[in-house]
Amino acid sequence: MEARSIEKLVDYIDQEFEDCVRAILSSKGRVVITGIGKSANIGLKIVSTLNSTGTPSLFMHAADAIHGDLGMIQSEDIVICISKSGNTPEIKVLVPLLKRTGSKLVALVGNVKSYLAQNSDFILNATVDREADPNDLAPTTSTTATLALGDALAVSLLSCRDFDKTDFAKLHPGGALGKKLYLKVADVYPGNELPSVGPNASVNDVIMEISSKRLGATAVTDDDGKLLGVVTDGDLRRMLNQNLDAQSLTAKDIMSISPKTINEDSFAIRAFELMKENNITQTIVVDENLIVKGIIHLHDLLREGIV
Repeated sequence: MEARSIEKLVDYIDQEFEDCVRAILSSKGRVVITGIGKSANIGLKIVSTLNSTGTPSLFMHAADAIHGDLGMIQSEDIVICISKSGNTPEIKVLVPLLKRTGSKLVALVGNVKSYLAQNSDFILNATVDREADPNDLAPTTSTTATLALGDALAVSLLSCRDFDKTDFAKLHPGGALGKKLYLKVADVYPGNELPSVGPNASVNDVIMEISSKRLGATAVTDDDGKLLGVVTDGDLRRMLNQNLDAQSLTAKDIMSISPKTINEDSFAIRAFELMKENNITQTIVVDENLIVKGIIHLHDLLREGIV
């Protein structure tokens, strides 16, 4: 029954709905959502969705409105009042008070002929045939339909604003998407020690450097810190498999001379993509002159939660 009630909402997305969307888009104020009981719970969720998708919103409990909370409403705001019947005593007290604020009133209502609907500037039709419980009393179908209509409103608004992933990330900087779009390599690698050896370092020194810094690799640099190559755990294993005389070798003999590098101003997600493309677990961080700044490891990116 709840699924069918949502399907029927498609027929209620009409000119009135579009006019409401345009009114919110052109408004210089906020969206204030109000309701009582289960409608209030749904209203809180709609407020959260609107805020997270670029429409500044707040919630005002209808019962608190007549005890001072009306003061939060400004004349440029648009008030959405949620009510299934639109005829409750609380609504009949609240509506005239809302009209006096000078703000536009939207009825998100299950009865388009109700007192609330007839006294509103816009009607969002959330009519349902009946509730899902046997007694047709518990708010079930009606709250589901209201929630879906609120989502439709939010999605319409973000579409009209061309609200994209970057905008979403700005409002969710702590989430995985936010980190992918904002976290830089420079924000991640400084926590690691910098493993580095000269080209003439012995294999034993190379092993000690890799082991002590625990990143699975070491940069090989000249006296100015410029990158010459990299030695990884894999390079050491390949040396042993070839039965080479480790005592006579140096870093320059076993290093990879074309290691994958990344600039510290690059996004951290690009470092992950580079590692994935090349089946490696660490990348050398360099500046524009190939001076080694550090190493970023796959574990760093996993810890940050961006992969």
